[in-house]
Amino acid sequence: MSTAVNSATYAAMPIGRVPTTLTINGQTRTRAIEPWTTLLDLLREGEDLIGTKKGCDHGQCGACTVLVDGRRINSCLKLAVTLDGAEITTIEGLGQPGNLHPLQSAFCDHDAFQCGYCTPGQICSAQGLINEGKARTRDEVRELMSGNLCRCGAYTNIIDAVLDVIGEQA
Repeated sequence: MSTAVNSATYAAMPIGRVPTTLTINGQTRTRAIEPWTTLLDLLREGEDLIGTKKGCDHGQCGACTVLVDGRRINSCLKLAVTLDGAEITTIEGLGQPGNLHPLQSAFCDHDAFQCGYCTPGQICSAQGLINEGKARTRDEVRELMSGNLCRCGAYTNIIDAVLDVIGEQA
């Protein structure tokens, strides 16, 4: 995919902003983004996609986990302008009320959330883990999900939910 931008596009951009095209939950958008804007801030403040949470803002808790081209990342650590041409999937893009994603259903079935703050990041991380294809056992899921913290302690149920979906896809 070409990311070339013509001079007319640059002329329309406010000074200090970078033209960036992202596909967010299936919708392609071109925006003028300040170079210091994190993907997390763009999603929450620029796109009003508030499912992705700001937890620690240092990449230590995983509440901000989203998928970029199918891979999980901490969106608080990634500058949005570095993702020109990327496909971003947030919790809002995985499923909708009445048409839940299998992980969302499994989280409900296994009571894998309590306060719910970490849940969007946990689900996006779990989908990334499934996409990676590395986890098959409880210990592997636990280790590969260790970057996502749950202050309520629902880890056992979260792992059960992830293993349930992995088992269905096997």
